[in-house]
Amino acid sequence: MQEVFDRFGRLNVIVNNAGRVTASPKESFDAQAQRALFDLNVLAPAALLSAALPQLDRGACIVNISSMNAVLPPMGAATYGASKAALNLWTRGMAKELGPRGIRVNGVAPGAIHIDDAPRSDETVQQLVEMTALARIGRPEDVARAVRFLASDAASFITGEVITVSGGYRL
Repeated sequence: MQEVFDRFGRLNVIVNNAGRVTASPKESFDAQAQRALFDLNVLAPAALLSAALPQLDRGACIVNISSMNAVLPPMGAATYGASKAALNLWTRGMAKELGPRGIRVNGVAPGAIHIDDAPRSDETVQQLVEMTALARIGRPEDVARAVRFLASDAASFITGEVITVSGGYRL
């Protein structure tokens, strides 16, 4: 954080976009893997906020990238969904705590998004498309537009919200 402050002099927006999906089969429990999932998806944003807070002024905002899986648990990865549900609750809690300082905290919950670095099979893509009202899976820019909106002055009276960006996935 010090490097950011030294280079730019201030911090207006934090986007917590790091995350990982890890299977959590009920037949075998790997405490270390599950703890690492919570560390990355929940505790890392808390640690980053703690480091940045002394430099965050009125008007700053935080946007956390959550997941539809926070409310619609995925088969075989319930701990991932639970970690994103915890992130949503933390988002609302921080919005309440930081609101008096004029700092907004929101989230974006993507549905099925195409990621070049993690391609899905044609069959999986077709299944996702069939479960999505807009008949396509999302693109990273769909999520980016929601993040940009929440970080903008157009969202100056929005805090404690998690906006779903899913094209109607699993309606």
